[in-house]
Amino acid sequence: MGSIHPRLTQAQQSALCSQLGNVSLKLLYKASVHGYTAAAFHQRCDDQGPTLSVGYNNSGHVFGGYTSISFNQSGAWGNDGMAFLFTFNGEPSKKIDWTTANKGKLMYDIETYKPTISSVSQIRVLLIGPVGAGKSSFCNSIKSIFGGQVIKQALTGISGPTTTQFLTYDIKARAEGKPLPIVLCDTMGLEETTGAGLNVDDISSIVRGHILDKYQFNSLVPLQPESRAYKKSPGPQDKIHCVAYVIDANKISTMPSKLEDKLTAIRNKITLLGIPQFVLLTKVDEACPTVAKDLKSVYQSLYIQTKLQEASKRLGVIPAHVVPVKNYSQEQELDQSCDILLLSAVNQMLPGIYRNDSTLDII
Repeated sequence: MGSIHPRLTQAQQSALCSQLGNVSLKLLYKASVHGYTAAAFHQRCDDQGPTLSVGYNNSGHVFGGYTSISFNQSGAWGNDGMAFLFTFNGEPSKKIDWTTANKGKLMYDIETYKPTISSVSQIRVLLIGPVGAGKSSFCNSIKSIFGGQVIKQALTGISGPTTTQFLTYDIKARAEGKPLPIVLCDTMGLEETTGAGLNVDDISSIVRGHILDKYQFNSLVPLQPESRAYKKSPGPQDKIHCVAYVIDANKISTMPSKLEDKLTAIRNKITLLGIPQFVLLTKVDEACPTVAKDLKSVYQSLYIQTKLQEASKRLGVIPAHVVPVKNYSQEQELDQSCDILLLSAVNQMLPGIYRNDSTLDII
């Protein structure tokens, strides 16, 4: 019998090995070759040490599990704190060009982007997320890239909502100082407690353009039409054209149910208004040691892939609109890989913001 090869692609093998301490894999058993019986499986896999089991279905999905304890037929239960399950969706890992030339292209694409509605010169992206997820840090990071140095204009924090106002950030290219065709709109952080953090009822006013810049949020009472901060007749340029939920990759699995309910309520409001929605999954370097060592491995990390899938399910946003990012926090200098990941996220949010004129009419 000739050599037996696994069906896993090299990229999938690399992703799995990176989570196991850069080990090498040896194929012990292949059902299509050795037989679809428990006896055939145990004959080849028992007492072999840590084992990775992989399955396939007709839809192209790849799934399986890892155990650090050897298989055996003793019939006794075992406790393995290292065990985990995994899945691949059958699609190849996303490939990003990490070169200087691509960074320049991404910046150029953003600088020269033109909304299809002539009355709108700058699209407005609303950032929504829990306290400490990285909304303000994302604003700082994008401004840093186009400013050519690490900038910390927006206040950031994790112990409480640092941003208490509705703040809009123009981004200027260093060369010309001309505002780019994108405005990032920062909001107060969401909190699970009722009466704390961003009031969900303020969302409709924000996306319709009724809330003025630097409006001081009130967690208990949403903005009222009779308030001085309420813009009664907003134009197309005042409205929100895209919403990005900013979520910490480390906390997506432990998100409190009440906080998830608030995000669901917000998503439902945004969906009814026909506004494109994305998820920015932040702190991916803190979530995965492999990514911490090399940010360019972010789309090969099995752990990050599971977090992207989980964020898609929990927030109800299609997988293609969930993107990993790393914000600048303690860094003193720009990093090209970090820049390219952030710029790729912004570029992904720009196309298709206006798919037709009716989208703007619905808002």
